[in-house]
Amino acid sequence: MVNYHGEALDRTFAALGDPTRRAMIARLSRGSATVGELAQPFAMSLPAVSKHLKVLEGAGLVARRRDGRVHHLTVRPRPIRDAERWLEDHRRFWERSLERLAGHLEDNRKEERDVHDRNG
Repeated sequence: MVNYHGEALDRTFAALGDPTRRAMIARLSRGSATVGELAQPFAMSLPAVSKHLKVLEGAGLVARRRDGRVHHLTVRPRPIRDAERWLEDHRRFWERSLERLAGHLEDNRKEERDVHDRNG
């Protein structure tokens, strides 16, 4: 299995574990936005929005650019791609494991039928 940087992956999953932050990422996936634009759909203060954005920035999911007093935010896809690869690797691992288990169980059932038929 591929070895990912644990701390970066932990920060990504922790950041995406909150529905507000996931909604912000979803909004930013459609294009850059200002802090005010990101805050608009949420019933929370700007300081609370800023805390969410700091978590997203700390995880490397969001980049900030200042234009005077206006802060423009954009999504940074690499951490999401890394998480997606991690999930895909684990999905493949578990699918292979379950396929092997199913084969083993089928072999056991076949052996039991053979024994039953012989003793029949």
